[in-house]
Amino acid sequence: MNPRILEPFILGDFMELFSQLFITGILVGSIYAVVALGWTLIYKCSGVLNLAMGELTLIGAYVCLTFYQWHIPFLLAILFTLVVGFVLGLLTEHLFLRPMVGEPVLSVIMVTVGLSFLFKGVVELIWGTDTAVFTPAVFPIEPVFIGKIVIGQVYLWAFVASIVLLTAFVCFFKFTKWGLSMQATADDEMAALSLGVNAKIVYALAWAIAFMAAGVGGTLLGNINGLNISVGHLGLLVLPAVVLGGLNSVPGAIVGGLLIGVLQNLADGYLSRYTPGGVKEVFPFAVMVIILLFKPYGLWGWVRIERV
Repeated sequence: MNPRILEPFILGDFMELFSQLFITGILVGSIYAVVALGWTLIYKCSGVLNLAMGELTLIGAYVCLTFYQWHIPFLLAILFTLVVGFVLGLLTEHLFLRPMVGEPVLSVIMVTVGLSFLFKGVVELIWGTDTAVFTPAVFPIEPVFIGKIVIGQVYLWAFVASIVLLTAFVCFFKFTKWGLSMQATADDEMAALSLGVNAKIVYALAWAIAFMAAGVGGTLLGNINGLNISVGHLGLLVLPAVVLGGLNSVPGAIVGGLLIGVLQNLADGYLSRYTPGGVKEVFPFAVMVIILLFKPYGLWGWVRIERV
């Protein structure tokens, strides 16, 4: 058979697979963007890299699952999860982070490492390690067809929920007093303090919002893959999204989350057949390292210039 006759079919199959992987990656990446927002907020306000973020997604997911198992409608369960996340964020900042004010940044980061082990232990103690699912299923099982592309409804609804939450957070930062105070503190803490901004409240709000964002992100991931202790590892996979976008850039966190979702799916679709396994998780970190060689502050991070 003439190879040129096969070219349209080969090209058509390639584009169909690429479109499938790309669209699904965007949908999952929107969830990563929500979790990445929590990473960025804490870093912007305090300069601390919160290495307990994966466990925050785990706690939020299990809290929402518990409310759902109590026969509370899913939307109300999400709302209650946001409230619980807000309270837990305030308590965590007050009990563990506030006493570290003025200490070296590395010491504070090590506190977040300790918190990650603490939170993981609490989750295993209360909920165990067996995989749990939202029963009955929150989202319809029947897929949606866009041409030849097949998309599960759980991905579509998770995307919608992520966009709504991201929009709410952006509006909070742009149009509310405390949102503007958080931005001012992140830009110039001394100037914000001179204008009467309470930095302690700003830091507490950053942790509260991080808990809320992580909780919703974990809940959506749990609906896609089932809920067990590995959801915490999925939350940690958001780190490349935060670094790529720029640790102190909210738009960068959103774009970085979408980018990581797409990279994961493309690597899984095209490279996993040639590797023993795990390329889906490793590939975003490899891309992160390569980009940081040329853009040390990420794609949209602030470039710090120090004069001697």
